[in-house]
Amino acid sequence: MFGSSPFNGASAYAKIGIETGVISANPHKLIVMLFEGAITALANALKNIEANNVAAKGQSISKAIAIIDNGLRASLDKNVGGEIALSLDSLYEYMSRQLIVANLKNDTKLIIEISNLLKDLKATWDAIAPIPKAITEMPKQAFDALAPRPTKFLEA
Repeated sequence: MFGSSPFNGASAYAKIGIETGVISANPHKLIVMLFEGAITALANALKNIEANNVAAKGQSISKAIAIIDNGLRASLDKNVGGEIALSLDSLYEYMSRQLIVANLKNDTKLIIEISNLLKDLKATWDAIAPIPKAITEMPKQAFDALAPRPTKFLEA
């Protein structure tokens, strides 16, 4: 009635959730989301290899490569990032090449290797997350309706 799959509504809500997350995310969170997307795509590729679903495997690996090349690698600023950015660029290039080989050979070991590299990088990004401003600011005095009020005594 509303589509070819009973899960179209659920996937539409999931897509809206992701889009909302992207719109409201800071640059640091966007990089973390790219890592999560690539890791998820590789997990799907492994499942599709087990299920002998060649087309879906290829799509999942292609998605991971696109995230690595067009997201993570493209976001590097080699002028500002210096040696670290150059090293990450080389690592991302290596990941993409290995995933192409893994796709051609159905090599689960290569997919797991790249997935683990992405997980390590994501953990590093998680560890250097900026501290929200609300946490670093001193809390303001809030009105407490139950707190005792000062009394004013008249002295004679």
